[in-house]
Amino acid sequence: MSREQALLTFLDRAGWGDASRHPIPGDASFRRYERLVRGDRCAILMDAPPPQEDVRPFLAILGQLRRFGYSAPAALSCVVNDGFLLLEDLGDQSFNQVIQARADLETPLYEAAVDLLVDLHNRPVAARLPVVDQVADQVADQVPDHSMPPYDAALLMREVTLLTDWYLPAFLPDLPDVQKAVSDWQALWDILFCRLDSRNPVLVLRDYHADNLMWLPHRNGLAKVGLLDFQDAVHGHRAYDLVSLLQDARRDVSPPLEAAMIARYLAGQRLRGTPLDETAFHRDYAILGAQRAAKIIGIFTRLSKRDGKDRYLAFLPRMWGLLERNLAAHDCDALEAWLDRTIPKPTRSRTRPNG
Repeated sequence: MSREQALLTFLDRAGWGDASRHPIPGDASFRRYERLVRGDRCAILMDAPPPQEDVRPFLAILGQLRRFGYSAPAALSCVVNDGFLLLEDLGDQSFNQVIQARADLETPLYEAAVDLLVDLHNRPVAARLPVVDQVADQVADQVPDHSMPPYDAALLMREVTLLTDWYLPAFLPDLPDVQKAVSDWQALWDILFCRLDSRNPVLVLRDYHADNLMWLPHRNGLAKVGLLDFQDAVHGHRAYDLVSLLQDARRDVSPPLEAAMIARYLAGQRLRGTPLDETAFHRDYAILGAQRAAKIIGIFTRLSKRDGKDRYLAFLPRMWGLLERNLAAHDCDALEAWLDRTIPKPTRSRTRPNG
C-alpha cells in the first residue's frame, strides 16, 4: 500500500475521508501538513513519515502541555506507527502574522509568551511521559513511554558543531587545516558550556518563536498562547526558550523589547518565589544565544545543501549578527578571534554557498 493510500484509509477511519484537503506550508522537517475542511469543521493533518519522523515525542509533550492547561492542539486521532495525526486546528493567526497586521500588539503578545514560560518553568515534568493518554482515537502496537532527553553539554556540542560540519564545507571549501579549526571550535565551546548553571532543568520546547505561537484571543489567561512544534522538547536550561523567542531567526526583535522581556521573565520568577541569580542568567542567556545562532547557521546551510531548501539562507545574516552580539555580550574574545581567523566577516554576509 502506498503512503497516500494508507493516509486515505486513516482519514476514512477517523471520519474525515470526505473532507477537502488544503496544503499548509511546511517547516524545516520531513513533516507535511494539510488543513481538512468538512462543512463548518476544520482539523489539521500531520503526515510524519517514518523513519525520518517519529510522532511519539510530539504526542507525549502534547499531553503534558494540555495537562498543564496550555493550548497545545488536541490530538483527535492517530496511527502512531504510521506517523499519521489528526489535530485540533488552532487557526492561522501566528504571533508573526498578528504583529505584521497590528504592530501595537507586539508587546502584549510577547508579554503573554514570556508569562507562559514563567509558569512552565515552575512546573515539574517527569523524565518519562505517556505517549497516547490524551488521544481520542488511536491505533498503535505497544507504544512505550517517551523518555525526555537532557539538554546537556554533549547535545549542545553536537548542535554547535553543525556550523563546522555544514557551513565550512559549503562556504569555505578551501579552508586549510579544517581538522584543527574544528578541534579549536569545540574546545572553545567546551569552556563556555562549563560556565552554564545546569541546576534545576525545566521543560525546554526548543522552537518557541513567533511562527510557532498562535494567538487565541477568545481564550483566557495563558491559554491565549497556542503552542506548535514542540516534538524536540528536552530537559534543559530555562534561558533557552527565552532566547528562541527574543532572538528569532525569522524576524527582528528590537533590543529594547528583548531587554524588557528578559526583565519581565526575571520579575515573574521573583513573584513566584523562585528568584534567579540575574548575573548568571544574563551570562547563560548570552552563551545559549550564541550556541543557538551557530546551530541555526549550520541547520539552514544543511537545509540548502542536503534538502534543496534555499529559502533559509536568507536568514543567515541575521543569525551571524546574533552570534556576534551574544559573544560580545559575554566577552568571548577567544571565540570571536576564532571566527575572525576562520570565517572572516565578508564571508558571513553571504547567502549563497560555493558550488
